Amino acid sequence: MNDRMTTPWGEYELARFPEDPRDRLRAWDAADTYLLRHLAESGTPLTGSVVIVGDRWGALTTALSERRPTQITDSHLAREATRSNLARAGAEESAVRLLTTQDPPPGRIDVLLVRVPKSLALLEDQLHRLAPGVHEGTVVIGTGMVKEIHTSTLHLFERILGPTRTSLAEKKARLIFCTPLQGIARRSNPWPYSYLLPDDVGPVSGRTVVNHAGVFCADRLDIGTRFFLGHLPRSRGAERVVDLGCGNGVVGTAMALANPEAEVLFADESFQAVASAEATYGANADGKAEFLVADGLEGVPSGSVDLVLNNPPFHSHQAMTDTTAWRMFSDARRALRPGGELWVVGNRHLGYHLKLRRLFGNSELVAGDAKFVILRAVKKDA
Repeated sequence: MNDRMTTPWGEYELARFPEDPRDRLRAWDAADTYLLRHLAESGTPLTGSVVIVGDRWGALTTALSERRPTQITDSHLAREATRSNLARAGAEESAVRLLTTQDPPPGRIDVLLVRVPKSLALLEDQLHRLAPGVHEGTVVIGTGMVKEIHTSTLHLFERILGPTRTSLAEKKARLIFCTPLQGIARRSNPWPYSYLLPDDVGPVSGRTVVNHAGVFCADRLDIGTRFFLGHLPRSRGAERVVDLGCGNGVVGTAMALANPEAEVLFADESFQAVASAEATYGANADGKAEFLVADGLEGVPSGSVDLVLNNPPFHSHQAMTDTTAWRMFSDARRALRPGGELWVVGNRHLGYHLKLRRLFGNSELVAGDAKFVILRAVKKDA
């Protein structure tokens, strides 16, 4: 959905990525416009090193592109949306420095603008990583919808950077104002976090999992993945296996341990997730593996894959949507060779079997319980 965001610096036509005319979700919200309006009305000096963290679809970065900001994001899709929105606004991409959460942050930060993420752990990790570059003169402002900002959110800013307060709510959005203190006594960054898997989850039983901040269920094995690990397909010989939406990579690592001849591709749109998968795989296996940060399986040749394993997300930030699952299933079908299989785990109520039948012409129930189902679809034609 294309839409125009009105700001004190003009109007900007913005879109999510990948662009889909059927998608009715906007590329900006009241939290973005509240922050931009505050910056203009308060006369906040946007000089020196301006850093924007967690900009969801590039709305803040595009509006502030003339200030030559640095954007830090965990999302490949957000970064590509930023590139597209900058081009749509007539801004030079070179005016903006695009970094990921895995890149070293700027050594000095004069203005820090934080779009509060859904993951409190990701916020904690990023504030720890940014803190060395923040000084007592740094302007620190966070923004988010009221439902995204909790007491624990404010405590993180206060514990890592300095005294923190909030604004009044406007259009269900709120701002966070933080005054940095030098020499604040802060605990060390707890991320990445590692733990041992239980003893009843197949080939990865008792193995180490490494999680960077922001990865789903970063401190424990989630129940959907546990169910999937108990019913994985048999893989034999030199197969090419994909862990699509890999998260911490535990599923793909289990396949690699069960079949050392397999070549496993770990793919996710999150830089934190792919870094976690690489660390988890490295701690447990030493076969052939690739690690891809991308929109689905972009760049993977059609008909080149034998098996795709997928636990698709059904949220995009706060919105529930099946768009991501549909794109993942379509991309898997394209990448699979004839006779190749897609295995999906998901909540029973999501009805993924209907989508698989539309795409593949077939869908088989492999296993199920009161909450989850595992489905198998076979690519029948070239």
